[in-house]
Amino acid sequence: MSEQENNQSNLLDLEEFDEEALKKESEELLEMRFLNGENAQFSRTEGGFLSLKTKDKEYDRVGVYLTFPLTNPEEFISIREADEKAKEIGIVEKISVLSKDQQDMLREQIKLRYFMPVITKVLDVKDEYGYAYWNVITTFGACRFTTQMSGDAVVSLSDSRFLVTDIDGNRYEIPDFYQLGVMERKKLDLFI
Repeated sequence: MSEQENNQSNLLDLEEFDEEALKKESEELLEMRFLNGENAQFSRTEGGFLSLKTKDKEYDRVGVYLTFPLTNPEEFISIREADEKAKEIGIVEKISVLSKDQQDMLREQIKLRYFMPVITKVLDVKDEYGYAYWNVITTFGACRFTTQMSGDAVVSLSDSRFLVTDIDGNRYEIPDFYQLGVMERKKLDLFI
């Protein structure tokens, strides 16, 4: 066998191997695994992160992601590996099916990942050169931030609930527009 034939043969073997690995990985991705108190145990790490032990494997650190962060934050919680690929390990269908301490750990991680102050008072909003400069009071205190005047900076979640995203990607919630004062609502007319 010539060197060229040998290299082609090795390349074909490599392609077949990669195809099998890809097929297996695809099947794993398509398989939905539900995690519950019987097949998964969460625990806190020394650094304040979350680890997971399943029947198959132990994960030193996992990420907690909401599949419906604004409409259903207590159901269908995606648990993923904590590397750059964030491969999904499984889904917690409902937080309430876990023990109290497990629920607390997941909720703590969700609060860290989905930090979203609630705007309780609008002091001022100024429009200049395509940007809006906000001066508000939130559940975490006074805050100033900037949004673009584009249509996606303030998103309506319902008739009275709004999500505001600043130019740095930070999110703020206005849970009920009509609970704000008349003058505050007037300041927001241009944006909502």
